[in-house]
Amino acid sequence: MKDPLKMLRQVQQMQGQMQKVQAQLESEIVEASAGGGAVTVTATGTQKLVSVRIDPAAASDTEMLQDLVVAAVNEAMEKSKQMAAEKMQSVASGLGLPPGLL
Repeated sequence: MKDPLKMLRQVQQMQGQMQKVQAQLESEIVEASAGGGAVTVTATGTQKLVSVRIDPAAASDTEMLQDLVVAAVNEAMEKSKQMAAEKMQSVASGLGLPPGLL
């Protein structure tokens, strides 16, 4: 059985590192676009939408524009989640935790 104090220190270390990663993710930016760049969305690593840029030429077809905005936002959120998962996994692997634990 492992030393309980050592395990506690590891957990505290992991918590500190996770807080640092969360802070970093706040300032990390991902970008996604749809419709060949007609709609471009920017989001943070914590899945907060920062901006939406729309090419004025795309505004003439409202239904298509709505679909493009949804597609771009979904792609940006997926990129953001993937980036966050990779950063959190690096924290877990640095502490010798098995992959997929976080």
